[in-house]
Amino acid sequence: MANHKSALKRIRRNEAVRLRNRYQHKTARNAIKKLRAEEKKKDAEAMLPGVVSMIDRLAKRNIIHANKAANLKSKLAKHVAAL
Repeated sequence: MANHKSALKRIRRNEAVRLRNRYQHKTARNAIKKLRAEEKKKDAEAMLPGVVSMIDRLAKRNIIHANKAANLKSKLAKHVAAL
């Protein structure tokens, strides 16, 4: 167990950050699934900017790798264009 105040605080903070990252990642994954399931082009086009923004935010905060973000955005854009 940690003996220093700063180490105890760091443990608390790490847990809070971990939960926040997990929540944001799961929310973005759900939004991606919802976009992929969408069958109306107009609705999908309306959802795309919001989902891309979520993906960019995850990449900026190093929750997902930048290349993974680029691949996801590319595949989603192709999917929406093909509808």
